[in-house]
Amino acid sequence: MHNKSYSNQRKTDSPIESSIENLSRAIFTVNRHAKTAPDPKFLYTLKRKALEKLITEGKATKKGLHFSRNPKNSRQQSDVLVLAGEYYFHLPPSKEDFTELPHLGELNDHYRNPKANMSLSVAKSLLQRYTNFQPTDGQKNHPKRQYQKPVFKKLGESYL
Repeated sequence: MHNKSYSNQRKTDSPIESSIENLSRAIFTVNRHAKTAPDPKFLYTLKRKALEKLITEGKATKKGLHFSRNPKNSRQQSDVLVLAGEYYFHLPPSKEDFTELPHLGELNDHYRNPKANMSLSVAKSLLQRYTNFQPTDGQKNHPKRQYQKPVFKKLGESYL
């Protein structure tokens, strides 16, 4: 019937290939999930390590600096715009970035990265394999807490 396998289909027998397209899709997926994760530190570290490795290998390029959308302490701050495959990402800048890269000004609201159909678990395993970076004990998934029923006191009683 069909002998062609598609990159967004699950392969149960072999891990997904570490191509620039798959790596950039995995970084996009990890970044999207990190924005809403209760503890995003590991995901952002994984994204940063993967992008830094792609840059050192020449598979990603730093394009310039953008003003940060959410600056710390309400002070103006810049982020490095990185192109990996057909995806753009932001990273915190180094001191050299300010002297070597052009400043592109405000973020362009009209550009959107392409959609990526990759699960977080596949993206994490691909990036962990690529960067050889594993979570430490403090970064592993925390076990779900047991549900506790709410306690309702009579009107006027203290909750303490």
